[in-house]
Amino acid sequence: MKRVEFIINPISGTVSKAGIPEAIDKYLDKSKYSYEIVETHYAGHAEELAKKAAAKGVEVVVAIGGDGTVNEVARGITHTSTALGIIPCGSGNGLARHLLIPINIKKSLEIINECKIHDLDYCNINGHDFFCTCGMGFDAFISFKFAEAGKRGPITYFQQVLETGLKYKPQTYELSTDEDTTTYKALLVTCANASQYGNNAYIAPQASMSDGLMDVVIMEPFDIIEAPQIAIDMFSKTLNKSSRIKTFRTRHLHVHRSEAGPIHFDGEPILAGTDIDVNVIPKGIKVVVNPEGNKSQRKPNAIQTAACEMFNDLNTIHDDIIHHTQRGLKLSKILQQKISKNLPDI
Repeated sequence: MKRVEFIINPISGTVSKAGIPEAIDKYLDKSKYSYEIVETHYAGHAEELAKKAAAKGVEVVVAIGGDGTVNEVARGITHTSTALGIIPCGSGNGLARHLLIPINIKKSLEIINECKIHDLDYCNINGHDFFCTCGMGFDAFISFKFAEAGKRGPITYFQQVLETGLKYKPQTYELSTDEDTTTYKALLVTCANASQYGNNAYIAPQASMSDGLMDVVIMEPFDIIEAPQIAIDMFSKTLNKSSRIKTFRTRHLHVHRSEAGPIHFDGEPILAGTDIDVNVIPKGIKVVVNPEGNKSQRKPNAIQTAACEMFNDLNTIHDDIIHHTQRGLKLSKILQQKISKNLPDI
């Protein structure tokens, strides 16, 4: 019989954890598993608990919480025989969504019961392990503001984007790989091990956790009238086709930027200097995956659908403004011509 330890962060995300112990007792296959449930009490505690579980030879450690909790638990079991399981209860659930883990306790427990384990890649930025994405620039700036806001959830995130987005100034980044060095003026630079930030916002729709490479995404500055289309592209997995996006894949990236400031790893912001190193660690963590993942076609969630509708509405408004402005300019020109013909010569 395998052992599984559930690590619950009682205060992470936007979902109550009150009914989770009962759900585990009801839906976990006890013919396959014996289990233990433990709670975290402070930042970093999940990593400590996961390390202890791995040292005891526990076969699966399940993170119950948001991306921060998943990151902590995963850090505690890299390069061990213990596998990471996820019951997503956060505000973004980026890694869980990439792995097609359902945002439903019963269904995510069914995946744990199946216990299909893959060896997957993870990455490291300036000594900090991450499993989904890291970045610098605008997304790190927003993560920093998001953390300061105290509230979680997509509404707070979008509020921070709207309130601070217009004030953010792009930086110059020198990006060096083992093969080349290039310089960009960019709004953000993201290194993606997985495909999305969370909430089905796909920053790197082609990213894979099993290819030994990270997808580097450079978002060049854009006009405000281009923002709705870029947002639509992100939610519809077509961001890589935008003219404002440059991408490449690499195992190692050194970044020299014009100013120090925040960076983030799996959404957690920290301050860093002007030089940043990001590396891929191939096949460094075992993960319980969705056995039907390759067959699954995820439907857009409510947030994704609402966002696309909102941005489509903004695009329509923008097109109407442009149309009426152009029409107004034509009418103004005609009127000026008529007026000039009727004016007396001086």
